[in-house]
Parts: sequence; structure tokens; C-alpha cells
Amino acid sequence: MKKSNINIGIIGFGTVGAGTARILLKRNKELQSKLGTSLKLKYIADLNTRTDRGIKLRSGVLIKDAKKILNDPEIDIVVELIGGISPAKDFILEAISKGKHVVTANKALLAEKGQELFMAAKHNGVALGFEASVAGSIPIIKVVRESLIGNKIGNIFGIINGTANYILTRMTEEGVDFGSTLEEAQKLGYAEADPTFDIEGIDSAHKLAILASLAYGLPISLKKVYTQGITEITPLDIQFASEFGFKIKLLAIAKPAGQEVELRVHPTMVHESMPIAGVNGVFNAIYVEGDATGAGLYYGKGAGDMPTGSAVVSDIADIARYIRAGAVDRMQNYEISGRSGLKVKKMDDVSTCYYLRMSAIDKPGVLSKISGILGKNNISIESMIQKGRKKEKAVSMVLMTHEAKEKDMMKALKEIKKLKVVSGKPLYLRVEGGNA
Repeated sequence: MKKSNINIGIIGFGTVGAGTARILLKRNKELQSKLGTSLKLKYIADLNTRTDRGIKLRSGVLIKDAKKILNDPEIDIVVELIGGISPAKDFILEAISKGKHVVTANKALLAEKGQELFMAAKHNGVALGFEASVAGSIPIIKVVRESLIGNKIGNIFGIINGTANYILTRMTEEGVDFGSTLEEAQKLGYAEADPTFDIEGIDSAHKLAILASLAYGLPISLKKVYTQGITEITPLDIQFASEFGFKIKLLAIAKPAGQEVELRVHPTMVHESMPIAGVNGVFNAIYVEGDATGAGLYYGKGAGDMPTGSAVVSDIADIARYIRAGAVDRMQNYEISGRSGLKVKKMDDVSTCYYLRMSAIDKPGVLSKISGILGKNNISIESMIQKGRKKEKAVSMVLMTHEAKEKDMMKALKEIKKLKVVSGKPLYLRVEGGNA
């Protein structure tokens, strides 16, 4: 049955919830004209009903009890924007069980419990929209799921965490250390009081798990995404990277080869010739290769109230069109089936080029010891920089290698660390692009 009004209930009135509500109210007439139906924001549930979000709501719209939304038979679409695993998961499952469509921006929940949620949505014949879960305003979910459906997806490279990208950009432009830049990002509101998910790569891993499932037909599995953060990057590494013609970015990488797909998030030396190397500040960008389309770079704001709210509203609008047309059974719902038969490649078997920086005593024979260990482990040196020569004292030695296997490099680094002529822990970065 066609409906003239679509009733919406939002659970969570934080940054994204406020942005979503603002768009729904401000653009109500335009949305009605485009959709042919009215989107009515009936309720917003949040434990905090006193803080002024700068949005004028009708009396009775803002409530504390999310159950009022879930139990209201008039609510067609429930929008979950509280984040985290619990109680978000319970709210979504209850909404689905009651035949309500759901829109969420909750990448952590999807990455960890997505299979259960999508199976429930399929079983109950409702839609689960999640465009806002990856890269904010960039419509990458629709691009991969719909626009590129006729393509075999190749490599994906993504800068999909604005906080980490802002920190690395400031370190590059100003030469300041990681700690100072993180404090600055927190003061400006770009980083949370607890920035762990952003700076340790966990947030990017959540998003990569979702993207990889869409692109390659893999079941969502956060545990299989190799994850490493940016906390050990120093201005010195950024300086050396520049001398080699690279920039350092926290990159989410997916690479299919044969029956396996690499899934990894880590700080990466990206050759300056790659378009993604020029993405700075809090912006996100995702590079996707399609066999029919070729390579494409999708760029935009990856977070914030209005950019992410815009993505939420796009899902609401899609679902509203299907409801109005009375064609809910034909909605393009997402399925997790592991249909491709592909497996995630073990990190030990990944091959890449490497940047190595170590502090070594400046005396004859040191380089030969290090290169001997590398050679013994099937790793060859492409180029080297050594600055500030101080005879019989420790100086920075930087090596760029040709392609090598991860397990060989980890074994070599363990041996190098034991050398008496090397002080401290050698730092390594994986490399993408260039001629190494």
C-alpha cells in the first residue's frame, strides 16, 4: 500500500543525529517534492533532552525513551545514531523484528555484528541502510554496490579517517611531533578525548571490513583486517619520506589476487604521484579500480554533523521511495553470503616494499651486517640515506627495499634489533607506488 507520509524516529541526538534532523527539517519541502511523499520526523530519542542543539523542534518530538519509537506502529523508519555495540544492536534488532526499516551510521556495529543484522533484515523483509557508516559525505557504499555493479573491483586504497589524516598533514606541513598535533586536534574537535579508535587504525579497519565485503563478496570480518596505528610516526620519518618522493598516510588497503584478498590498515608511504597522496586535512578519499571503469577517486568530507547527516538522509530517501511505490520486496537489500569464495590473505604472506629507519653506530662493517641479514631473508636494498655522520656514534640510517614478504621482513627486523651496533627498535613502514 502506498503511503503519503513516512514517519521517522531517530535514536541519538548527538552530532550526527542533530545534522540529520536539521536536514530533514530544513529541506522538508524539497524532499517532499523530489520523493512525492512527506518525511515526518515524529520522534527523536536521547537521554539528554536539555542541551540546546540549535534546532527548533515541535513539542513532544524530543523524548528520552527509545522504546516509544520502537513500539509506535506509525514509525516506518528507525534511524540509529547512538554508536557502539550495545544498546544499538538491540534497538536495531527490535526495530527490524517489528517490521521497521532501519538506517544506521554505526560502522563498529556493522563490522562486528553485521552478518546478524543483515540476516535479520532479510528475514523480516525490511531495509537496512548504512551509507553513512563509511566516509561521511562520500557516497562510496552506493558507488561500490550500485554504480560499479558491472565491474570486477580491483584494488581499493582509502584515507577514511579524518582525525589521523589531519594529524599526519599537520606533522608534514609544520614539522611538529605526534603528541603536540594530537592535542591540537583534540582542542579543535577533530579528535575525541579518547582518540584510540582513530589513531590506532581501528575506525579505518571497521570501514574497510564493510567496503571489502561489498566489493569482493567477503563476509564482514573485522578480525581478519590487519591493523596498525600512526603513534610511532615522527617528523624525521616524514622528512625522509619526502626525500624519497613519498608522503605518509594512514591507508586502508584492499588488494585482490587470485582467490585471496589483502585487507590491511597501517601508516603507508604513498608515492607523491598517486592522487591519494594529495588528500590532506580532515578530508577522506577512496581510490577504487574497476575493470570496466578504470580507476576512480572519490573525495569529500568524511565526518561531521552535516556531511554524515546528508548520507543518513540519502538512505532515508531511498527507503521512502520504495515504501511509497509499494515495492518494499524489491528493495536492494544487502546480503552477506561469502558468495565469492575468496579468502583474506594472511599478513605473513603479503608482499610489499619497505622503508626502514634505525639508529646504528657509524663505523665500517655496520651496513654490511644489516644488508647481510636482509639478504639472508630474501630482501634486497633499493636505496639508502645516512645523515649526520658521527664516527663511532649512533646515527639515523634509512633503507628502502625492493618488494619482500612480510614474514621475511619481520624475521629480519628481529635479527637486526639484536645487533649491538643498532640501538632501539627499528621502525618500518610499508610502501605503495613508486619504482622501488
